[in-house]
Amino acid sequence: MQILDFEKPIIELQKQLEKARELAIKDDKKGTREKAVAELEENLEKLKKQLYTHLTGWQKVQISRHPERPYTEDYINNITENFVELHGDRNVKDDKAIIGGFASIDGQTVMILGQQKGRNTKERQYRNFGMPNPEGYRKALRLMKLAEKFNKPIITLIDTPGAYPGLEAEERGQGEAIARNLREMSVLKVPVICIIIGEGASGGALGIGIGDKVLMMEYTWYSVISPESCSSILWRSWDFKEKAADALKLTADQMLDNGLIDGIIKEPLGGAHNEPEKAYKNVKAEIKKQLKDLIDMDAEVRIMKRIEKFSNMGVYAA
Repeated sequence: MQILDFEKPIIELQKQLEKARELAIKDDKKGTREKAVAELEENLEKLKKQLYTHLTGWQKVQISRHPERPYTEDYINNITENFVELHGDRNVKDDKAIIGGFASIDGQTVMILGQQKGRNTKERQYRNFGMPNPEGYRKALRLMKLAEKFNKPIITLIDTPGAYPGLEAEERGQGEAIARNLREMSVLKVPVICIIIGEGASGGALGIGIGDKVLMMEYTWYSVISPESCSSILWRSWDFKEKAADALKLTADQMLDNGLIDGIIKEPLGGAHNEPEKAYKNVKAEIKKQLKDLIDMDAEVRIMKRIEKFSNMGVYAA
């Protein structure tokens, strides 16, 4: 497993614990050795809780990008049944950076979609590093309209470093595609739940991020710009990315405090990649809980609440 810089003290203590366990098995003085093992285990647990409870914004950004963190496809495979992937925007092509289709969650049919990154170089190129082109957002909208037609709830899983910034994407209307999604998602007649499962960068994330409930997993980030890009604009260097991350207030708890999201989904200690099954369970439970409340609500009331929520965001001086 890849170790992040700030996790090195934990790894050192884990190595000490492993050695102590080996000695406890070999040594005749079992009582003394077992006591030492118990103390190390207790210290390790305390260190983990202390470290992961007081993470900086930049450290949470690092966890959200962990290469072993579950991606959209992993959540789809582990929280849904009978997933049927749907392809294409019926205009240009099928954008592999966004996957989606009908599936069921404990008997409830939903439309589930999101950005998909890759695990290795080949997959990352195939998925364009989770950065959709305009046809990806148009495919997403087509699927959401299809869900609306059949009166099925929509679940979006957000994990992208941003929409693809290439010249050809701009030529095909990247800004228009995202803007259209914002408008259309705000008035969809079915329940919409949006969950940031990793990176939530810029309009690339917002393009599938307008919902009745917008939730963030504990070690994720959501912002108009990445810390590196913010640092390069303000200080002409990436060296101030940690400072930029703090200034952007991009973590889940900060977003909740500012009223920009509706809730936080708890992750296993240290991130979803440490105990993926627990992360899947938490996400599935939250989806079911939110759907139970949203499905019973009148469609027009739900739309008005959705619009009102986003209209009330932000502050301005007259």
